[in-house]
Amino acid sequence: MVRITGGMKVKADRDESSAYAAMLAAQDVSQRCKELRITTLHIKLRATGGNKTKTPSPGAQSALRALARSRMKISRIEDVTPIPTDST
Repeated sequence: MVRITGGMKVKADRDESSAYAAMLAAQDVSQRCKELRITTLHIKLRATGGNKTKTPSPGAQSALRALARSRMKISRIEDVTPIPTDST
C-alpha cells in the first residue's frame, strides 16, 4: 500500500539510516494511510537477525514512536526477526 524509505526523506547518504529519517518516513506513512482511510495498523518489526543483532535499530524505535504519536490505532506489533535454527 505505502512504501517510504529514509533515503527518500533526507539529502545526505549518511543520514539515510538515521532515527530522524525513520521518523520523517513514518510521518509520511501515517499521512498517506489517513488519505487512504486506513485507521488501524498491524506493525511487523524486523532486526538484522541471524548471527547479527536481534534488537531493532534506533530508527525502528523512532518510527514506531512517530506512528503512535500520529494517532494511528496500532492493533498488533509483531517481531519477525529471523532466528537461526542451528547452534552456530
